[in-house]
Amino acid sequence: MSNQAKRKIYIVDDDAKICEIIERYLEAEGYEVQSFLRGELAMDAWKQERPDMFILDIMMPGMDGYDFCRRIRAESMVPIIMVSAKDDEVDRIVGLELGSDDYLSKPFSPRELVARVKTMFRRIDAMQAEKNGETPQTLQIGDLIFYPEQRRVTQKGSDIAFTTKEYELLLFFAMNRNKPYTREQLLNQVWGYDYIGDERAIDDLIKRIRKKLNAVESTVEIKTVWGYGYKLEG
Repeated sequence: MSNQAKRKIYIVDDDAKICEIIERYLEAEGYEVQSFLRGELAMDAWKQERPDMFILDIMMPGMDGYDFCRRIRAESMVPIIMVSAKDDEVDRIVGLELGSDDYLSKPFSPRELVARVKTMFRRIDAMQAEKNGETPQTLQIGDLIFYPEQRRVTQKGSDIAFTTKEYELLLFFAMNRNKPYTREQLLNQVWGYDYIGDERAIDDLIKRIRKKLNAVESTVEIKTVWGYGYKLEG
């Protein structure tokens, strides 16, 4: 609880009632929570004090969730959970491609949202705590160098910006090179719970990682194992 109490979460949603409900559930878990009914207000607050996570609605007047996510991702990899009343695959894919770490369709259970928040923070903490475990200080695969303690990936001396989920999946692949995994196994590794939706969430995530690796002409590839899943080669 002590770690959670230090965590600050910004809710950005134009529905005051939803903000109130989410606030109540998160505060009960020990998080510090602040709500904003407009993206512009949250952006102003971001410039003053940066939270540990955003819970972000897509459909808002003025600056919508897509634009807000795009601006945040231009300067930070802070975890972002997108929520939307539009249960549309296109919205989910666009949100993930812009860099959100998770996506929930309204109406959703506040308890489910809290579970996802806790799981995301728990995984971030676990990654940082592994410096005294099996994770090496650096890990090189092909032309990529991983710095697990700093959650960084570099290629030829330059950082490659990955979102939380992208990084976790790529590092998992790197630590289990040449071993194929099913989509279900990868979902359990990255999200740590049963994802509400389907296994295409992994396809979306891998598509984004491949795009970034291709952009820097990396020698590392995530290969499709037809009829089974994926594996990393490098």
